[in-house]
Amino acid sequence: MNLAFQMLRSGHAHGARPAVALGDRVLWSYAELMARVARLAGALREDFHLAPGDRVAILSKNRPEYLELVYACWHAGLVAVPTNAKLHASEFAHILDDSEARAVFTSPDLTAVVGGIDAPACRHQVEVGSAQYARLLERDAIDMVPRAPDDLAWLFYTSGTTGRPKGAMLTHRNLLTMCACYFADVDPGAPWRAILHAAPMSHGSGLYGLAHVAQASCCVLPESGGFEAREVYRLITRWPGLSFFAAPTMVKRLLDDDPGGDTSNLKLIMYGGGPMYVEDALQALDRFGPKLSQLYGQGESPMTLTALGPALHAQRDHPRFMERLGSVGIPQFAMDVRVADAVDRLLPPGEVGEVLARGDAVMPGYWRNAEATAATLRGGWLHTGDVGSFDDDGFLTLKDRSKDVIISGGTNIYPREVEEVLLRHPSVSEVSVIGRPHREWGEVVVAYVVPAAGATIDPAALDSFCLEHMARFKRPKHYRALEALPKNNYGKVLKTALRDLDRDAG
Repeated sequence: MNLAFQMLRSGHAHGARPAVALGDRVLWSYAELMARVARLAGALREDFHLAPGDRVAILSKNRPEYLELVYACWHAGLVAVPTNAKLHASEFAHILDDSEARAVFTSPDLTAVVGGIDAPACRHQVEVGSAQYARLLERDAIDMVPRAPDDLAWLFYTSGTTGRPKGAMLTHRNLLTMCACYFADVDPGAPWRAILHAAPMSHGSGLYGLAHVAQASCCVLPESGGFEAREVYRLITRWPGLSFFAAPTMVKRLLDDDPGGDTSNLKLIMYGGGPMYVEDALQALDRFGPKLSQLYGQGESPMTLTALGPALHAQRDHPRFMERLGSVGIPQFAMDVRVADAVDRLLPPGEVGEVLARGDAVMPGYWRNAEATAATLRGGWLHTGDVGSFDDDGFLTLKDRSKDVIISGGTNIYPREVEEVLLRHPSVSEVSVIGRPHREWGEVVVAYVVPAAGATIDPAALDSFCLEHMARFKRPKHYRALEALPKNNYGKVLKTALRDLDRDAG
């Protein structure tokens, strides 16, 4: 059950179909992409002397070569470690060290950053698109290496409340289950012709690319390398049957920067990674028609917990349509999802508790982290840390996030990561970080700071300090000074009180 078989299947049966495009221009057919994958896999095995199960990190922004790198890893029996290109160098260093990646592929903008990292296990660094990369594609092709369903395929690093990224182990079975759920619940309408990768391929967009490879659908990358609303509208006119994954903030930008014109080629916008305001969803339905599909998942169960598919978005005459639109839908067909109390007892509809899940999409555990695995998968259920409730019809509505994760622009930001950096600044005595609701980004980071004795808070200085020690997107957008943080009798900071204070302050 090697995921690379899907590439071989499409390459042999649909070799003439376009496989990868950059903007308007087709770069490779499926026959050509299949051959490139097999040759690159040969280089990984023969030139780099990698053995089945070895890890290969991909630290790159979206590029046409991204897809072939991931499939070449699988074709060679290796484990892909795609990594968020927006992380700080210290986070890259941790991932390379923790995964013991034997090789790393970088986009040109990250080559120097990675070159300065001391990662003893990593023997090979290759810049994607370089002459060295081209030489790898001149190697002889190899046959696909067989893999078992529960062999590791993708090591997905997701931050934790400790601030140290944990590697969610995603197997070939996990990712094939995700693809099956995609066809059943998220994007059920054939044919699948093209997917636009305007969101990072290291996360949701790349994961959903797997389902499109299985259907010999074209993976289209915008020439900008990212999300530009006008470019997306232009590519919709170029590619019939186009689908794409977007964070809610991206959907909002599409609506705010709408040039008008025909969008009949659009097949589906799949949104997730954060809350979508109901009024924005209604506006999107008015603009695009019933071409929306919401998903709810986690790195530990990639893209696969619940879904509110296009058919449910189309039921505007349903008496509870507005409530359903504010939910995250129903459990995906291969998943068992429940809401439970503090001792994991099943709660009836209407009662609020933690969201738990089990099924073939759920990871077997965290990479070399037995303690975190035991805590997260206790009793055989994935404990999501999210709080919600089911209604009588089986629709799940999320109420809060018990881990206090901030979701800004579809990206998770964990308060403790930011707090630990700020506490290293000499002017900071105490700090607590919360998310403030934001119309465009979903949430923005706000830091409440107690100054050290004799010090004052200089937002510019703190901002500069944060940029030295963390990824830009994680830094606070606002700093507020307090004489003391609100705490309970046990000394725990009351983030709820801070949120109330922040809301009242306007």
